Amino acid sequence: MLKKIKTTDIKRVLPYLLHYRSSISWALLCGLIGGVASVSATYYTGKAIDAIVGKGQVLFSDLFHVLLLLGLAFLLATITQWLIIYFSNQVAYRAVKDLRIATFDKITKLPLSFFDNTPHGNVISRFTNDLDSISDAVSITLNNLFSGVVIVFVSLGFMLYLSPILTLIVLVTTPLIFLIAWIVAFLSQKNFTKQQQIVGEISGFVSEMVTNQKVVTAFHHEEQVQEEFEKINHRLYTWGQKAQFTSSITNPSARFVDHLSYLLIGVIGGILVVNGNGAVTVGTVSSFVIYSSQFSKPFIELSGITTQIQTATAGLRRVFEVLDSKEEIPDEPNALELENVRGEVQFNHVAFSYSPDRPLIRDFNLAVSPGETVAIVGQTGAGKSTLVNLLMRFYELNSGSIEIDGQPITRYTKDSLRRSFGMVLQDTWLFSGTIKENIAYGNATASEEEIVQAAKSALAHSFIIKLPHGYDTIVGNGGVSISGGQQQLLTIARSMLSNPPMLILDEATSSVDTLTEQKIQEGFLRMMKGRTSFVIAHRLSTIQEADLILVMENGDIVEMGAHKDLLQQDGPYHQLYASQFEK
Repeated sequence: MLKKIKTTDIKRVLPYLLHYRSSISWALLCGLIGGVASVSATYYTGKAIDAIVGKGQVLFSDLFHVLLLLGLAFLLATITQWLIIYFSNQVAYRAVKDLRIATFDKITKLPLSFFDNTPHGNVISRFTNDLDSISDAVSITLNNLFSGVVIVFVSLGFMLYLSPILTLIVLVTTPLIFLIAWIVAFLSQKNFTKQQQIVGEISGFVSEMVTNQKVVTAFHHEEQVQEEFEKINHRLYTWGQKAQFTSSITNPSARFVDHLSYLLIGVIGGILVVNGNGAVTVGTVSSFVIYSSQFSKPFIELSGITTQIQTATAGLRRVFEVLDSKEEIPDEPNALELENVRGEVQFNHVAFSYSPDRPLIRDFNLAVSPGETVAIVGQTGAGKSTLVNLLMRFYELNSGSIEIDGQPITRYTKDSLRRSFGMVLQDTWLFSGTIKENIAYGNATASEEEIVQAAKSALAHSFIIKLPHGYDTIVGNGGVSISGGQQQLLTIARSMLSNPPMLILDEATSSVDTLTEQKIQEGFLRMMKGRTSFVIAHRLSTIQEADLILVMENGDIVEMGAHKDLLQQDGPYHQLYASQFEK
C-alpha cells in the first residue's frame, strides 16, 4: 500500500520523527505491553467459554478466576492504547512542527523569482493543508503501528499453538489484503497528487480575489470571478471524488477477504471439533476467530487510512518541492561587510533577462558619484524596477557587474548590502502590530523620540495622534484600518528611521495627495542630501531636482542628463514632461 511513497521521501521524513526517540520508545513499550494484554484477553475469553460449556456445566471457580484476569487484561490494553495515542501524537505533531519550521526557514532563503512565479496562496497551502495532512497521517499510522506489530506476531504465535491448520488459512488470505491495497494505491495516487495541486490552486485564487476584492467589485467582475472559482472548484470535486472513490474501495475489499477467512475458520474449525480428539474445542475455535481478527485488524486498519496516507504523500512531495527549491546564491567565501559606505555605484556592461528568450537589459553602463540623486523614468516595462532588483541582488546578473565603492556587489554579504539601502516601495506593507513597532521595523534599537521624529518628518505624526491609542494603535490584520496613503506615510517614516547611507524610492509618494507629496518631497530632499539615491517616478514633478535623470526604453538608456538639459533636447523626456504639464 505504501508502494507509491518513494524511499527517498521516507528517508527525508525519518530524521524529523527520530528526533523524538524517547516518545517513540515509550510508544513502542506501551505497544508491546498493550499487544500482549490484548491477545491475552482473547486467550482468557476462550478459557471463559470453555469454563461455561466445556464439560456440560459451568465451572464457577475457574470462571471467576478467568474473568478477573480477563478484566485486568482489558484494563491494561485500554491504558496502554491511550498512552500510545498520546506518545504517537507527540511524535507526529512535533515532527511536523519541525518540518514546518524548516519549510519556513527555506522560504526565507529562496530568491525573489520563486515568489514572482508561485501564487502566494499556493505557498500558504503547503503550510496549512499539506502539512496538516502529513501530521494527521503520521499520527494515525503510528497509532496503528506500535500496537499492531506486536499484536500480529503474538496473535500468530497463539494461533500456531492452538491450530497450525487454521493458522494456514489466515496466512493464505492475509496477503490478499495487501494485494488489494497495493493495486488501489497504485491506481489512485495520481488522483491524490492532482487533488493537492488543485487545493493549492484554489487557495491561491481565493487569496488573490479576497486581497483584490475592491478591484473585482469596482469593475463588476463578480460573476466572472464566481464562474472561474466554480471551474476550479469543479475540477477539485472531480479529482477529489476520483481519489476518494478509488481509495475507499480498499477497506471494504479487505474486510470482505477477512470475512471469508472467518467463514473458512468456522467451517474447518467446526469439522475439527466434531471429528477431533478434543485437541480443538469450541473455546479454541472461538479464540481462534478472535485471534485471526486481531491478526488481520492492523492490516485492515492500515487499508482504512489509505486516503490519509495518500493525501499526506502528495502533500509531502509538495513540501519537499519547496525544500528542494534552489536557494539564493550564497555569499562568496570571505565575503566583505559593506561598511562606511561612500555611495559610488557603477553598472558595467550589465545584461539581464527574466526569460532567456526575452532579453530586457543589454550592455547597460552607468556611473553614479557619491551623494548623487539618480532619477529613472520611462514607460511601464522599460526596466526601471529591474535595475533596483539587480542593485539589491534580488536577481543575479546574466553578465557584467555592478560595483559599490569600487567592489563588485557579489563581494559583499547580501545582508550588509541590503542594509545599506533604505527602500520605500509603491506597494506598502504593514505587519500586524502597533504603529510604533511598524516604524521601528527600520531600526529596532531606535528610541521613542526617534520614532516620533521620523513620523513627523514623514508627515505621519498628525494622523497617528488622532488614532485611538496613538503610536500604540494596532494596525494590520485585526487592527485599525487606515488608508493606503497613511500606510505609505508609515513606510516612509520606517525608511527615514533606518537612516541608511543609500536610498531607493520606487514611486514612494504614489498614494498620497499632491500637497502632502510636496511636503514629503521636502523631507526626502533633506534625507537624500549627501546620500546616493535612486528615485523611480512617473510624476516628473518629484524628480526635477535630481542630479541625473535616466530615460529608459526596453531596458536601454535612451536619454540621460539634468532636467533642464533634457527638456531642451526635445526627445522622449520632453514628450513625457509635455504629456503631464503642457496642454
